[in-house]
Amino acid sequence: MSTERREPKIRVGVSSCLLGERVRWNGDHKQDLYVKGLLGQYFEWVPTCPEVEIGMGIPRETVQLQGGAHQPRMVGTRSGQDWTAPMNRYSRQRAKELANLNLCGYIFKNRSPSCGIARIKVYGSDGRATPNGRGLFAGAVMEHVPWIPIEDEGRLRDARIRENFITRVFACHRLLQLLHGRFTRKALVEFHTAHKFLLMAHSRKHYDALGRLVAQAKQMTPLDLKNRYAEEFMRALSYKSTPKKNTDVLYHMLGFFKKQLSAVEKQDVIEAIEDYRSGLVPLIVPVTLIRHHVRKHRVEYLNDQIYLNPHPKELMLRNHV
Repeated sequence: MSTERREPKIRVGVSSCLLGERVRWNGDHKQDLYVKGLLGQYFEWVPTCPEVEIGMGIPRETVQLQGGAHQPRMVGTRSGQDWTAPMNRYSRQRAKELANLNLCGYIFKNRSPSCGIARIKVYGSDGRATPNGRGLFAGAVMEHVPWIPIEDEGRLRDARIRENFITRVFACHRLLQLLHGRFTRKALVEFHTAHKFLLMAHSRKHYDALGRLVAQAKQMTPLDLKNRYAEEFMRALSYKSTPKKNTDVLYHMLGFFKKQLSAVEKQDVIEAIEDYRSGLVPLIVPVTLIRHHVRKHRVEYLNDQIYLNPHPKELMLRNHV
């Protein structure tokens, strides 16, 4: 019997059809192999199909959003039946339930009048469509659980969006472990220190703000400190990392090897960073080189930095950015 300890899976919401469930309007599914297959090895899915949950049936008439983008109605395309009230009622109820499930992210079905997160067609009285709406269910989730990373399966095909989203999901999971574990100011300092370079790669401004918050920890109640830190932490990571930000972080890390590296070794790292900056190699190249020197020279501060290992290497997310 294996005694290897497996980390608990991370709880993530998902549109049921993306897992292969035949809940689409035509009785089919929209299984996404990347979502169900690869990500399913790390995520515990919490699936929802709002159309089925409000009794629209399978198969069913297609629906569209009509009216204005801010308060659209969900209407059957043939019958004109208005599903807005039951959909909004269910969406609010389900969103409140999800807020208590410690979700670390949500992957919605794109281009859906219930689950689309952006640019959903809204039809005016003249029959013309404007792509400026949001699915009714997705909107409720984003309102009631605003701190979690949210994407759709279409956007996850973009390597940078995918890496950013999954980085945030794993970071949210670590944050919840901190908040729901033995939360102390010492534990918060250790958490914040370990996430220094990851935060800097997303938003230096928010990293500095979080630092000031940690410094003032003794002046706040534990609950207030938890809430304010969690909100600012997830807001910081919502800013996209970029080659420029990553380059700055990599050079900052290189500064920890002032005496350990030979001139040739240092030049190799600089060349890898500059090749990444120029788009000649992916981020994994300079990160792997720095990680090698961290282990070789036992630079403990860097060894504890989440930036060097923000998600499982098997996902190969930094091989494509």
